[in-house]
Amino acid sequence: MADQGRSPLPASGDPGVRRRRFLGYLLAAPTLAVAARIGGDLTVPASADAAIPSPPEPADLLDLGDALTLAALPTSGLIAIAINRDGTASFAVPRAEVGQGITTTVAMLIAEELDLPLDKVGVSLADARPELVFNQLTGGSNSVRSLYHPVRAAAAIARARLLSTAAAQWRVPVSTLTVHNGVIRGASGRSATYGSLAEAAASSKVQQVSAEPKAASSFKLVGTPQNRIDARDAVTGRKKFTMDLQVPGAKPAMVRRPPTINGTVAKVNNLAAVKAMPGITDVAVVSTGVAVRGETITHCIDAVRALDVTWGPGTVDGESDDTVLAKLRAAALPMAVPPVLTDSIDAEFVFAFASNSALETNCAVADVRADRAEIWSGLKSPIAVQEEIAVRAGLPVSAVKVHVMQSGGSFGRKLFGDAAIEAAEISKKMGKPVKLMWHRTDDFRHGRAHPMSVSRVRLNHALGNVVTYEQRHTSVATDFGHGLGELLSSVAARLPVGDLGFSETIFELSQSMPYNFGVTTQLLNEVPLKFHTGSMRNVYSPNVVCARELVVDRLAAKLRRDPLELRRSFLKEERYRAVLDKVAEAGNWGRKMPAGMAQGIAFHAEYKSCSAVLVEIDCRPETVRRKVREGVTGPRVTKAFMAVDAGLPINPRGLQAQMMGCINDGIGLALTESLHIDHGLPLEGSWDNFFYTRQWNTPLEMKIIVMPANGEPGGAGELGVASSMAAVACAYGRATGTMPTRFPINHGTLGFEPLPREPSIPDSPVDGLKYAF
Repeated sequence: MADQGRSPLPASGDPGVRRRRFLGYLLAAPTLAVAARIGGDLTVPASADAAIPSPPEPADLLDLGDALTLAALPTSGLIAIAINRDGTASFAVPRAEVGQGITTTVAMLIAEELDLPLDKVGVSLADARPELVFNQLTGGSNSVRSLYHPVRAAAAIARARLLSTAAAQWRVPVSTLTVHNGVIRGASGRSATYGSLAEAAASSKVQQVSAEPKAASSFKLVGTPQNRIDARDAVTGRKKFTMDLQVPGAKPAMVRRPPTINGTVAKVNNLAAVKAMPGITDVAVVSTGVAVRGETITHCIDAVRALDVTWGPGTVDGESDDTVLAKLRAAALPMAVPPVLTDSIDAEFVFAFASNSALETNCAVADVRADRAEIWSGLKSPIAVQEEIAVRAGLPVSAVKVHVMQSGGSFGRKLFGDAAIEAAEISKKMGKPVKLMWHRTDDFRHGRAHPMSVSRVRLNHALGNVVTYEQRHTSVATDFGHGLGELLSSVAARLPVGDLGFSETIFELSQSMPYNFGVTTQLLNEVPLKFHTGSMRNVYSPNVVCARELVVDRLAAKLRRDPLELRRSFLKEERYRAVLDKVAEAGNWGRKMPAGMAQGIAFHAEYKSCSAVLVEIDCRPETVRRKVREGVTGPRVTKAFMAVDAGLPINPRGLQAQMMGCINDGIGLALTESLHIDHGLPLEGSWDNFFYTRQWNTPLEMKIIVMPANGEPGGAGELGVASSMAAVACAYGRATGTMPTRFPINHGTLGFEPLPREPSIPDSPVDGLKYAF
């Protein structure tokens, strides 16, 4: 369950919500169109708060979200809201909707400032717009933070323009007019809808204007729990995803992939025979394997399985879990501070590869011709994909149209346009439009993975205080080749990290220490193994924070202090303590539990937001050994409580839903979900093999508490993953009496029979009723 009340809003005088006049532009258009002008008024702290024992870290001064917002500012004036003749407002959001609810959040902001009913705001997804430069990348829990002011500015200016138009027509002062539900009324009883004024309010030329936004204290919609604007379409099947599109001439396509990552095609031994198979229209060798195009997906699966291919080597053919772990340990950076005149806690934690697959399998529709290309796919970095396709197709960027589709999940996966780029290559090679779908096995074995990592921690303490805290995080290299590297380069002069590589910069801008732990250093080192990796939800934080919070629990045990009380005493901010106290109260911290069961608590701050999680875990033999079909059961989290402070929660219900997902992510990362690498390929080939948190492992009781509004919106989409994973790990350690050091805890047991390496795609299923309950 979740607390569903309205999140109390700050008073208009709250310094966190700055009241100022918004500058913007009236655009030349048939009806009223308004764009924001946001730029020099963004404030980034010059330094962290003073009077704290631990020196400020880079993320305390300017975090990753700040950097993303800074990069987006120069083109924020190109984000426009249109008022239509029917009285509705339209906005093409330059971010991806992947189930996180950004379309609902943006619609709420527009409806609030315009005084329109929510159902009269239409929010779509913008096609790739190269002129937006770095303003069309969805990641880092930054969408609301970066869009909050531009969207409000454009809506506030549109409202002011409509009011002034009505006032001019009626020859009355603007101050005598009121607005309710998109209808302007005057003291004389006259009224006019927004739609009736849309043309008169339009501008024949671009001109700069200004307007004052609403005070936060007068918000009527923002801060109230709202259902998703696309919820009905989603549950009734009307919502359109990429594979629902009916593009003329586009037929299903699939790729036979190599038995190792990045393997190459040496020879297709039965090309003619496969081309002659029923329902198959085309077969072509492409850079990622052998592509087939057919009348149906079933025809494609049959053809892919029938292909006889001689493969060249891949890039990690000799690697397995053990070889990668050895390389990571060898590359770990040394600790700098020896335990002189202090006691020391040293620990090493190992985190396995995890699949970055989304619920919606990787897919795209592509129609590439000699002089143009058109692509449809769920994309979080569409400009980078558009540019890559243009290069590969030999076309100018202006000839490549990329449509951003709503997606069924992402967790960072849709930052990469692998399917769109591959579909474009297949279409160009075959000269026909294609509807490419990756098989689920392709997603797990050749898709993106969160890299394996090793985190070493040394905590030196004396007389009850922490003197130094060092963390050395060593990881297989994370691929940030989806436009984020160029984005960071554009704001490099503003970053408080010096001359670091992209991964190290992202690490330093996202990892901060919430505790007063003396001199703190957290460093990243990467091993450049050529796996397909990506920045899975919350990127480095789950592993880094899990290691830290386990060491905090170990410190509490060593000092014979309660883990909650110790955390409270070291936290840097009262805001942090409030979140920790709230979750401890909700979860009844410290209650007596049977042997083999325990509570765990953890804290995490990032994105100008923070979260605390308390869980209860059951590690008793009868629970750990219970039987489920094709699964390794293990411990079960029976209760989960989270308190979250995300600044100003635009839609508390949406925030709660995201945090529920974060809790299940954290449970899976701690207990069950991982990839087993064997001779250059994951053994997992489906969701059946990859044990994301299942119903039999989901808490029977779950409660999300949204803290009162506190300033401006912080990031939220990824906020609860790290604290959830850490809380589960800490609970496991307390229940078993042994601190866990390898994750997920069940990784050592293989709970399934791996699919063959070749062909790895299984035959089309014909026994669905066998699995019906």
